[in-house]
Amino acid sequence: MIFNRRSLLAGVTALGGASFLPGIAHAKGSVIATTYPGTWEDAYRTVVAPMLKKKDDIDLELAPLFAMDQIGKAKAARGAPPFDVFVLDPGPRIVAIEGGIFDKFDGKKLTNLGKIPDGFADEWGVCVSAQVVGIAYNPKKLPPPKGWKDLLADPWVSRLGLTGFQTTFGTSSIIEISKQFGGSLTNVEPGLVELKKVLSKVAAVALPAAMPGLFQQGQIDIMYTNTQTVATLKGKGIDIEFVKPESGAISFYTTMHIAKGTAETVNAYKYLDVVIGKEVQEALMKPPYNLLPVNKEVPHGYCHRSRRCGPRRPGATLPRRAHPSRGHAVRRRPCDLERRDRSSSRAHRALRRRRRRPGRRAFRTRARSSRRRARRPPQRRRHRGV
Repeated sequence: MIFNRRSLLAGVTALGGASFLPGIAHAKGSVIATTYPGTWEDAYRTVVAPMLKKKDDIDLELAPLFAMDQIGKAKAARGAPPFDVFVLDPGPRIVAIEGGIFDKFDGKKLTNLGKIPDGFADEWGVCVSAQVVGIAYNPKKLPPPKGWKDLLADPWVSRLGLTGFQTTFGTSSIIEISKQFGGSLTNVEPGLVELKKVLSKVAAVALPAAMPGLFQQGQIDIMYTNTQTVATLKGKGIDIEFVKPESGAISFYTTMHIAKGTAETVNAYKYLDVVIGKEVQEALMKPPYNLLPVNKEVPHGYCHRSRRCGPRRPGATLPRRAHPSRGHAVRRRPCDLERRDRSSSRAHRALRRRRRRPGRRAFRTRARSSRRRARRPPQRRRHRGV
């Protein structure tokens, strides 16, 4: 049997032995929060845990689990929540709300609530990050794919790394692939039929957390993933590029929620307040974590090709997406898929135009004039005799 810190405390207290643990007994408390395996776990252990301890003297215990595993464990606990805080994407979030495993959320208890955009907190939780999903490939080994359908064709399929429905980006990518073969949001069978046809050619089938390692080792050269993973691998010197499929990239927000029946509600709110604070959001945005922030005071770049476009003005947010405050939108699209990404592309181009430096227009005008003069037909010159 494995004992965690909380179960040990509860057992010792029940036996009247709290006095044997003076250091722990006098601590302000702890909070158990789920996190995604991989980069999220590393980021929260390295950045969030020390800041929470320093600010509120609260010990953070992380449970690395994928979204549906979190929900399964919470339902199996039957009223005794194994976690205090969940981290979920739009689809699993709706499943959890319908399962009744969240406590009602009061955003007014967060001192940093005003630093995130309106609507990023609702009666069930708060947005803490954003994700943009597309196709990542090795440019030295493969030509750039144009869309989701290319993943199942040569030469890409033989170097493809497949993952399943464990994550929102995996589920949404499979749905997008299915759409290319006549499927829909609720019918992924056409895509699965095509996947079975090429399954013997696929380079690897593994859990989402294993994909970055397989790519780094050269066992796969193409996969569907988010910009955060691409930026992390690129920061390690790996040859990798991000492609926005022709039908559009997928984007969604990641939210956190307080477990129903938890005894650490106060500490849970303090934890969430630290997570959306400027200091943490700024640190999580930097390499090697590259998480997209939601705090309006954190300037950041946003680009579907995962290239930094320079610092954005404070207060600018990501292109508008359906998020948890619009429950009806999320219910219609459980994975919060984006059918087209044209609006965000227009917003991105407009942002870059607004960010041009003073004097840029004059420089471009001079450059145009030079090009016009260069295009004029040469004039004959009259040579004087000597």
